[in-house]
Amino acid sequence: MSALLSVDSVFAAYQPGVDILQGLSLTVPQGGFVLVIGPNGAGKSTLLKTVFGLLGAHRGAIALDGRPIANLPPHEIKRLGVSYVPQELNTFPQLTVEENLRIGGWTLRREPARLKERIARIHEIFPVLAERRRDKAGSLSGGQGRMLSVAREMITEPRLMLVDEPTVGLAPNLAEQVYELLQTARSAIATTILLVDQNVSDALRHAEDVVMMNLGTVKAAGPVGEFGEERVRALIQECLLG
Repeated sequence: MSALLSVDSVFAAYQPGVDILQGLSLTVPQGGFVLVIGPNGAGKSTLLKTVFGLLGAHRGAIALDGRPIANLPPHEIKRLGVSYVPQELNTFPQLTVEENLRIGGWTLRREPARLKERIARIHEIFPVLAERRRDKAGSLSGGQGRMLSVAREMITEPRLMLVDEPTVGLAPNLAEQVYELLQTARSAIATTILLVDQNVSDALRHAEDVVMMNLGTVKAAGPVGEFGEERVRALIQECLLG
């Protein structure tokens, strides 16, 4: 399977001289579902921010389907077909569900017919958002709010969705709904998913490939079948004990 995203020997820092990513390399196959795990401070969220252009890479290369994207601004990366779902709900609570969806489709603002078609498609996929389209986003439940966050990024039908800790703070039943949302997005719009998640045991049941990070680099990577609970536990212990 060909690589949609390739990250090659990337170094990135929030402050000069203090690299969070330290020569990190990984690939995400077209149509895949890749889970990134690792202890706190491993650089997992930093990886997503660097791919999306929110943080610059001062060394190394990042390519989308062979096209260099390192250090492009986020709006250009989004136009190329990459969406980013941050850890926090990326919705505007005082705006309606419909208004939030329209903001998610801002790159289609000069194509009103196409945007209308995409929103109608989201309503088909997530009927509850159609039912509550005139309600304020802030009135949604936790699970519905996360649904809207994901749906907003689906409007542009991205080739790649970068998803950061989508289940943080959610009850187990809501966490399972989030994974189902991501699988729905994957099948409905044929998107590829790169997911960062601390909810390892549950996330492993949905992923196809796993990347274990530690100290800004890749410690282990491979098919999900190679990452049983015992191996994951041992790898995390190795990371924590150095």
